[in-house]
Amino acid sequence: MKRLTCEICSSPIGEIQIVLNQETLVLVDFRDNAKRIERLLERRFGNHTLDPSSRNGPAYRKLKEYFDGNRTVFDDMVWDTGGTTFQRSVWRVLCTIPLGEVISYHELAERVGNPKAIRAVANANANNPISIMIPCHRVIGKDGTLRGYAGGLDRKAWLLKHEEAR
Repeated sequence: MKRLTCEICSSPIGEIQIVLNQETLVLVDFRDNAKRIERLLERRFGNHTLDPSSRNGPAYRKLKEYFDGNRTVFDDMVWDTGGTTFQRSVWRVLCTIPLGEVISYHELAERVGNPKAIRAVANANANNPISIMIPCHRVIGKDGTLRGYAGGLDRKAWLLKHEEAR
């Protein structure tokens, strides 16, 4: 059985669950997405346990800095997303979207090098295991509308407004 560590970070838009495999970040998601969290962890690690920690490690501190307006990027984080080669390529491209900017799913597919793979890109985006830090919330519909976000569209709107303010 795989033992993982879990920290909880409060934020203006809900509690965030941070999951680590030893010292490596493997998941960041809103705590009320329990079914999604379990599905992602089960798919990745199979039989596992979550051991609570109050350590407030680097991911916790960096999320707090982000919500306080004192962090704009997470490029100094050590994480392991798992996923397929295609998913990892999508998640890498997401990390290149600057704070305060958005792109469409179509543009994301183009940046990944497969402009016809809009649905596959959207699916990879939806399965991003490291929310906020890998900014899947910065992807919107081609018509400029907010579409799909595992944390909910209200949170997506809040995150975009928070980033726009900086």
